[in-house]
Formats: sequence, C-alpha cells, structure tokens
Amino acid sequence: MGTHYDQLSTEERATIMLMANEGKSLRAMARTLHRAPATISREWRRHIPPADAPGRSGYDAKLAGQEARRCRFKSRRSPKLAVDGVLFGVVEHFLQEGWSPGQIAGALKMMWPDAPERRVSPETIYTCLYALPRGALRQELIACLRKAHSARLPRSRGTDRRGQLSDMLSIHVRPPAVEDRALPGHWEGDFIKGAGNRSAVGVLVERTSRLVLLAKMDDATAASALAGYTRKLNGIAEPMRQSLTYDQGKEMARHAELTAQTGVKVYFCDPHSPWQRGSCENTNGLLRQYLPKGTDLSIYSQEELDAIAERLNQRPRAIHGYFPPISVYRAMLERLNQPNGSVH
Repeated sequence: MGTHYDQLSTEERATIMLMANEGKSLRAMARTLHRAPATISREWRRHIPPADAPGRSGYDAKLAGQEARRCRFKSRRSPKLAVDGVLFGVVEHFLQEGWSPGQIAGALKMMWPDAPERRVSPETIYTCLYALPRGALRQELIACLRKAHSARLPRSRGTDRRGQLSDMLSIHVRPPAVEDRALPGHWEGDFIKGAGNRSAVGVLVERTSRLVLLAKMDDATAASALAGYTRKLNGIAEPMRQSLTYDQGKEMARHAELTAQTGVKVYFCDPHSPWQRGSCENTNGLLRQYLPKGTDLSIYSQEELDAIAERLNQRPRAIHGYFPPISVYRAMLERLNQPNGSVH
C-alpha cells in the first residue's frame, strides 16, 4: 500500500505558530502534534520569510494556510485529453472511424514521435470517456468501443451437439511453420451467424498479416460454405493459398471438395478450443461492430462485406508496429513474387 499523507490542518498550523512564539523546537512541535519531524520541518521552511524580507515576523499560521491552498491549486495540471482540446478532437475522430484506444494511442505515437504532449495512453482514453458527464457525447463515444458494456460476460461452452466430420485432418498434424506464422498463405476460418442462425457470413483471416476476407453466404449450410469459400479463396493469389484452419462445424462437411477446388488443405481444431484459431476469434469480435448479433446478415451484399473487411484491413495493428494488415499482406506478396522469394 502507498503512503497516506494528510495535509496540516488550520488548528495544527495555529499550534506551530504558538509554540514557535514560545521558543519551542521543531521536534517538540512534532511530538505535540503527533507528526513526523520532517513534516514540521518542511512546513517551517516553506512558510518562514527570508531573514532579509521586509516586515519579517516569523511563522504566520493564516498566511501559511493561504499559501498552501494556493500551491495545491496551482499544482493541478489541466488534463492532457481535455474535452475542449485539439487532441480530444483527434481521438474522437478515430473512435468514430472504429479504431480502438490502443490503435489510436499507437497511431498518435507514430504521428508525433517527438511531441509527448500530443500522445496519450489507451488507459487515458478509456478514463476520459468514462469520466465524461452523462449525455449524448458520452453515449456516442462509448458506443464506438468494441465492448460498449462495463463488464465482460462469461462465455458458456455448453455441450457439443455437432456431428463428427469425416476424413478430418487434425490441427496436430499441421506443419510447425503454420503454427509459428513463419510463412504466409495460411488462413483461419469461421462462420458468424445472424438471427436464429438462419443467415451467415464466412470469415477468413490470414494468420501472418491478419488480413480479413468476408464471404457472403446464401445460408448456413455446407453447400453455401463450399460455394462462398471457394469463390473467395480462388480470388487470392495462388502463393497465398496454402491451408485453412477451421472448427468442427457442420458447414465444413464438404471440406474435401473445397480442397479439390482451391488447393487449400483444411485442418480442424479440437472441440471447444477457440484459442487454436485465435486470430479468427479476435476478428469475429471486431466484426460484431459492423455485423451485430441478432441481426439478419443476409441483407448485406458482397460489396458491403468487402467494404467492412477493407475498414478492418486498414486499421493500424499493434502486432505490426501499427502498420495495417493490408500493407503487411502486400509486402509479403511482393516478396513471394520475387525470384527465389521467401517470407519469414
């Protein structure tokens, strides 16, 4: 626990003045007030006029109290992220663009590396938002956060009622280079489902760059998954089509046909192991800003889904030193297209 320090009261200062007039020592004052001698010494040094000061009359409790209050008020710095400041306007703009406080803090650091007064930490942004007075501005900005509620809800795992897929390749036989993200072209996939599980959008995330692709699905069946994922994967440059890691959802029942049509080998995670597709799980959370739970996902066209993916791909990512996934992906692709090119 930190040290707790109480300011001297008006009565204590009056006692110091009376004992000083009686010629008592600073240690005697400390014993009487049950204070540390250093506390009395600091008070004495701060408020005794210099020997050459005009009208010097020793310690004055009233003047000492007034000076202490003035110093305390003067020491308070104005908040760096004041609502009426320019920096708050910059943060507000990026929040409305869908950026997280961490991404905003990283971008500010890159924009003004030599100007600490123009940078804030993610915690400062969160503190500022939740300290805003209740009203439209507070409500609007907190709604921009990915988790707009104050507490995270536990995710119940429940009982697995899904059937076993045939001819699955386990994630445990996946090459180590995929696990280490040492080579590009390896993807993670998932379905995010709409109201009543009647509509769905396919999600693909490249493991090294974290690039996101979204595939429109006619419904949540295996036939739609085969058609939607085939269309998206075949639109990727061939060197970037290596493998796909997926969970054991029934929509991947035709995974063998997907491999035959795209050349992408499919590996399956263990049941109830979302961390084995960590990049995709994280991306699903980001996507819920644009595709909220309980909505009909069939209303989104492929063009609208591509626009959502583009927004995610242009966001700065801390894991890439705040470069966006699209820049990292393009750089990897350029290297692969060079003679004897490789990416590590």
